[in-house]
Amino acid sequence: MKSLGKILGLLALGLLLILVALGFALTHLFDPNDYKDEIRELARERAGLELNIKGDIGWSLFPWLGLELHDTTLASARTPEQPFADLRMLGLSVRVLPLLRREVQMSDITVNGLNLMLARDEQGHGNWEGLGESATGPAAAAEPSPNQSEPARPASEARPGKPIQLDIDSLTVSDARVAYHDARSGQQYSAEGIELSTGAIRERSAIPVKLSAFFGSNQPVMRARTELQGELRFDNELRRYQLDNLRLNGEASGEPLQGKTLAFSAQGQLLVDRAAQIAEWTGLKLTANQLRGLGELKVRDLESEPKLSGALSIAEFDLGDFLEGLGQSLPPMADANALTKVELVTHLNGTPESLLLEELKLQVDDSHFTGRLGISDFKRQALLVELKGDRLDLDRYLPATPAEQGASQARKSEVEQTEASAIGSGTTPLPDKPTQQAWSAEKVLPVDRLRSLDASVTLLLDSLRLERLPFEGVSLKARGKGGLLTLEHLRGGLFGGRLESSASLDARPAQPTIKVHKSLSRIPVERLLESQGEKVTLKGLLNLDGDLTTLGNSQKDWVDNLNGTLGFIVDNGVLVDANLEQQLCRAIATLNRKELGSEPRAKDTPFRELKGNLRLRDGVANNPDLKVSIPGLTVNGNGDIDLRVLGMDYRVGIVIEGDKGAMPDPACQVNERYVGVEWPLRCRGPLELGAKACRFDKDGLGKIAARLAGEKLSEKIEEKLGDKVSPELKDALKGLFKR
Repeated sequence: MKSLGKILGLLALGLLLILVALGFALTHLFDPNDYKDEIRELARERAGLELNIKGDIGWSLFPWLGLELHDTTLASARTPEQPFADLRMLGLSVRVLPLLRREVQMSDITVNGLNLMLARDEQGHGNWEGLGESATGPAAAAEPSPNQSEPARPASEARPGKPIQLDIDSLTVSDARVAYHDARSGQQYSAEGIELSTGAIRERSAIPVKLSAFFGSNQPVMRARTELQGELRFDNELRRYQLDNLRLNGEASGEPLQGKTLAFSAQGQLLVDRAAQIAEWTGLKLTANQLRGLGELKVRDLESEPKLSGALSIAEFDLGDFLEGLGQSLPPMADANALTKVELVTHLNGTPESLLLEELKLQVDDSHFTGRLGISDFKRQALLVELKGDRLDLDRYLPATPAEQGASQARKSEVEQTEASAIGSGTTPLPDKPTQQAWSAEKVLPVDRLRSLDASVTLLLDSLRLERLPFEGVSLKARGKGGLLTLEHLRGGLFGGRLESSASLDARPAQPTIKVHKSLSRIPVERLLESQGEKVTLKGLLNLDGDLTTLGNSQKDWVDNLNGTLGFIVDNGVLVDANLEQQLCRAIATLNRKELGSEPRAKDTPFRELKGNLRLRDGVANNPDLKVSIPGLTVNGNGDIDLRVLGMDYRVGIVIEGDKGAMPDPACQVNERYVGVEWPLRCRGPLELGAKACRFDKDGLGKIAARLAGEKLSEKIEEKLGDKVSPELKDALKGLFKR
């Protein structure tokens, strides 16, 4: 037995020596460079690949099956004159004996100087098309051989067995480049300076991976440096792939960043499970300049209809500074500290067509919101906003208008000077012109953006401040699509009253069209005036209902083209610092030829009701039925308000109903013959003057005085003549004196 074992050992040793000798002989006596043409032809026929090996082919047979290629170019057999890749050097080797056990054990794989150039021509054809196609075509490949009696079974059925196992010492790719160019669009992308290195590549084992590259594009011009590190695990049998301890970082610059640099990083654990059809990114940490975020992402149904879910938390950051670091800037706002505190926590839900932030908690400065927002349709760029908030001060975020504020202050100064001269005797001449132009001609609406806007907005706020007006319990619902924007409703409380409004903006025509319906109920007028920094000239509860339309894209356009109707009522009001009763008393005293025996009892004129209707046409509001009910007086008005210049021109009639005061001044005691007489006033001048622009119409007073004198003479005639003359003569005399 010992001799038999020795013989078998010697036999095995002899066979091994023969194999080694055969390998040595083959590698030294057989030169693969002599067969470059055959190799090229084989690649063309079997793989549709035009292979051009310019350098030498190095190889070894045993115990390693090794191959080394130099200066090689690759092209599709369809376009052999347009290589899509060239390679400086490729080196790899495989152990021979493990191949018999379906195990691939390789030493280091080295790729140096790979240059992959992918391109599409004007017709959309890629220079890589045709790879993998044999020269005989798919039909020939499918045609059975003459001796074939039954269809060939798939390799997996014909040769069942365990899957191939990989065992590679390392993979190194250096000085590689990948570029893509689309001739039709002119778009170019590139990845240059690609450096890839790994540790030992073994299935189900952690594989250290390090990758770095420079990425670029031309539309827009962008450059980015990236570096990725992690530990890769894969299981081909379970179709499960992991990248643990991922660390991605880099910097980007280019045209969109306006010369600024974006530093970014991301960390976490990546998993792709194709059997379960899921992909996950857990332990997500991301940064973009000063932006910091945490979260996790999960995608289900990878190969059918992918669905994204997850959570994201963005720590408090300064939005203005963040955008500045991206080469962008916020528009000027009234508050320089606006948007310095922004924080977000949300759940993510997405599909290939949409991305929504659900269960959102958003902080913007001092405002807190909950709800959801996002893009409901990427193709239509449809924006969805459904938020509920505690408070929002929009005035902080609106642009400041120092030029208009300066003009307003100048107008106020003019008016105050006019008011100063108007207070007193009431004999100041009527202003000869109304307020100067007050409206800006600058464009307000981004029309092109509005025409493409697709949005649905629902907003509920406990409090809202807009144009210095404090609204409470605000509910807003709006919709925009195809250039037509609709405010379905805006409701809220204001100074204890109520506001309701709806509107539409049609941006489709060359001149945008605006329609507004507004309703105010029991809003204190004095609070409105105070909130706008205006002097209080009127007090009372305002009720208003109106429908307005206009055209254009500036304040001036809107006022010049303003049309519609407005109805208003002011209950329990007061004309501040304008005692019409006292002015009337002075006029009556003049007619009675008496001096007033007392000073004015009050500066204001109370009234029970002020109402009227406005018909607006091209910026001018006609008010034919102004009516004011004052104790003892009724005021009727008819005139125009020119909104284009903020001026008014009214003729007002005061009907004396009798002095209702407890202790009337004897000098202005109303004579019975004055009751029912409409005393004329003329109100003309800037709106800011309010009631101070009103003076008694001297011409009208003269006519009233003549008429009253005629009536008195008529009484004397009746008293003196009695029945001594005919009625015809008496009527003729009365008519003469009346004239």
